[in-house]
Amino acid sequence: MSLTELVILIKGAGEMASAVAWRLVRSHFQVVMTEVPSPLAVRRRVSFCEAVHDGASRVEGLTGRLVDRPERAREVISAGEVPVLVDPELDCLGALRPDVLVEATLAKRNTGLTPDLAPLTIALGPGYDAGRDADLVIETNRGHHLGRIIDQGPAAPNTGVPGDIGGQSGKRVLRAPADGEFLTDLQLGALVRVGQEVATVGGRPVTSLLDGLLRGLIRPGSRVHQGLKVGDVDPRGDVSHLDTISDKARAVAGSVLEAVLRVYNR
Repeated sequence: MSLTELVILIKGAGEMASAVAWRLVRSHFQVVMTEVPSPLAVRRRVSFCEAVHDGASRVEGLTGRLVDRPERAREVISAGEVPVLVDPELDCLGALRPDVLVEATLAKRNTGLTPDLAPLTIALGPGYDAGRDADLVIETNRGHHLGRIIDQGPAAPNTGVPGDIGGQSGKRVLRAPADGEFLTDLQLGALVRVGQEVATVGGRPVTSLLDGLLRGLIRPGSRVHQGLKVGDVDPRGDVSHLDTISDKARAVAGSVLEAVLRVYNR
């Protein structure tokens, strides 16, 4: 089998998963993605899961296309696009028979991945142990080991502290103050100030803790729970970052590509 015949299934279609899909498709692999019925992407402009809401989404020139059944996946792949299935339980495994399964939901816990689900299984981030839960695990924690391919043992545990961007970490993340409906009149790319009300959840305000650009914001009308990340304020204020894959996501995507080549390009 040639490398271009490999079928790679990615569980999840959020920011990190989409960067992985983008890198693999640009490297001429066949990629299929799965998602939940109501995905809550924060960086919506670089997430193929938006296709679940809109029918299609575009990330750096590559289109993700919602499909209603796995049998339509090859048709979409042939058109140079990424098929996105609503299939959180991976019922499509039997129909697609992927050569590689990438767990990219970043759930920070094992949601059912086992090495026997595909010839090669790769998990991103904490909650997975290479050699037990998956064949390989990719480190997603920012810092010296970001992108490291682990073939035995776990990734670094979840710290609960967002990565530093523009000298800010925790303050840049917007979180739901309560359970309820997320409502906002602001758009991605809006400039906000310290203390400004960005949105409401259940009638309670979501307030920015710094000056910056709204790099991420979940869809208005989404139902959320208290503490959920609902937005991201970027202190760098560069509007071009809205539509481009981040440095972290690119690093992790490159490591997934390397992991696939390590196994299949021998």
